[in-house]
Amino acid sequence: MSTEELYKRYKTELFSLAYRMLGSVMDAEDIVQDAFLSYDGLSDVGTIRNERAFLYKIVTNRCLDLLRSSAKKREMYVGPWLPEPLIEKGASDNDPSNKYLRSESISTAYLLLLQQLSATERAVFLLREIFHYSFEEIADIVGKSSANCRQIFHRAKKSIHFDQDQQPSVSIAEETIKEFVKSLLQGNTTKLLELVSDNVVFYSDGGGKVSAAQVPVVGFEQVLKLHQNMINKHSGKFTYSFLVVNGLPGIRIRLSEGIQYVYSFAYRDHKIETIYNVANPEKLRHL
Repeated sequence: MSTEELYKRYKTELFSLAYRMLGSVMDAEDIVQDAFLSYDGLSDVGTIRNERAFLYKIVTNRCLDLLRSSAKKREMYVGPWLPEPLIEKGASDNDPSNKYLRSESISTAYLLLLQQLSATERAVFLLREIFHYSFEEIADIVGKSSANCRQIFHRAKKSIHFDQDQQPSVSIAEETIKEFVKSLLQGNTTKLLELVSDNVVFYSDGGGKVSAAQVPVVGFEQVLKLHQNMINKHSGKFTYSFLVVNGLPGIRIRLSEGIQYVYSFAYRDHKIETIYNVANPEKLRHL
């Protein structure tokens, strides 16, 4: 199979692996592109029996290298760190690899759980849980024994507490988010109490580049007050639109001075439990 054919077949799933590993759209795109360039430059491609596994190995190891080299930078990050929002662009349903970008495991909440794992734990967990590789195949990809990979996977799985049943359908989430925005703009606190948890947490990632809360804002009243102040401050100077962010309905807000915010949400007991806001312009360049 030619490199071009391999690219068409595997680029989406390789991107989805890299994105889950890194939480960065741009870095994931760069690594996938570089992986195919490296493959194309090999002189002995005819000896490769499993091109897909070989490409996964390249991408996985480049992600691991990048994570290790950027660990210090992450430690020094200003305020909460959130993954770059992945915006759905109407990808064709005819491509089976697109299923990897529609799973609940692409949600902001899930990506943040993955960040709690070490780089190697994340790689082993994703290769097994999402991409269904055997432990023998994973061992070859990450350079460890299959027994060790099995232990790493089970340890990582115990750390990932994600209740898929708490996630609403896309249609219900879309209705909730539209009602949330409408109620905020109208100052309808009664309706907001129906939509938002009393213990809601608001995370805002400005990365020190734009004004943003540098600690999580906790509780309905505090989160409501913050947003009411924002609405009053920028009255008549912002626009908003609804779009799919990390697999679920979200919001994009643009201020007249060029700043923008991308919101995504997590749910519990049919209410919004967590609000994620990415404002760092470096994380929104791909939009």
